[in-house]
Amino acid sequence: MSKARDFGNRLYSGEQSFDFVGKRRTWYIVAAVAVILAIALPILRGGFNFGIEFRGGSEFRLGNAQELSHDIAVDVIQEIAPGSQVNVTDVGAIDIRIQTEQLGDLESEEARIALASAYGVADAEVASSFIGPNWGADVTSQALTGLVTFLILVSLLMAVYFRSWKMSVAALLALAHDLLLTAGVYAGVGFEVTPAAVIGFLTILAYSLYDTVVVFDKVRENTLEIEYSETRTFAEMVNLAVNQTLVRSINTSVVAVLPVASILFVGSLILGAGTLRDIALALFVGTIVGTYSSIFLAAPIYAHLRENEPAMKKAADKVAANRQ
Repeated sequence: MSKARDFGNRLYSGEQSFDFVGKRRTWYIVAAVAVILAIALPILRGGFNFGIEFRGGSEFRLGNAQELSHDIAVDVIQEIAPGSQVNVTDVGAIDIRIQTEQLGDLESEEARIALASAYGVADAEVASSFIGPNWGADVTSQALTGLVTFLILVSLLMAVYFRSWKMSVAALLALAHDLLLTAGVYAGVGFEVTPAAVIGFLTILAYSLYDTVVVFDKVRENTLEIEYSETRTFAEMVNLAVNQTLVRSINTSVVAVLPVASILFVGSLILGAGTLRDIALALFVGTIVGTYSSIFLAAPIYAHLRENEPAMKKAADKVAANRQ
């Protein structure tokens, strides 16, 4: 414990430092490659795997099942509607959710009775419903409206609070990186994009910006009187701020990731709570990527945008002259 404390103290005082800002070109290349892969994955896989809420279809919920085999449901639906895409999810320990393309009234009733018979439960234990694509479209529209509004307000607030529009630009670029990478992972693993996943995407915006604002607040504190500094340049002050908040960022990320990981890996993959994995995956990936971007991208981008300003160049020349 004392070693970890000493490590944090050395980072805070500047006695030990990682050159995040100085090696920013490396981080830019890593981020660019990651973003390209994130964009390419959905294209290579033929697009995102949208859930029934977005594409529309029929849904059956089967309770108190004695047998949880997914193949039984697939065979039943395929026999009634050959060629249909069937998605089967465990909901808890004894319930099953079956989603497929839209079936007619007669086909839905036939499928409901056939599912009850195949799983050995009463007809009343199988409920059928139709979900239209309009519902998912409405959710998407509202989510996009909320996203745009959120980004505009956050940009204005950050520009006013930090008194620099360049901080807003750096934060938004890091945020775009987080969203693209999270979406790329979603496409790569083939998870369904559901309204819960959309909520997860919107939630990681807040976490990503929170971590970035913590770093930027320390940057603002360190660079308030940068014009009078004779020991460190603007870029070095920014790098010091990142190092000073590094332990906090990592600790916050670990605390946030652990419960989400338990939901994703234990609740979803082991216990079969499939309804949780949509939002859990978005939160899990988004939290990790958000921590990475606040350290390796947001602060270096901000330093890059400002270090060529006349005042910053003048301060850097003063530091260089003092070191000779």
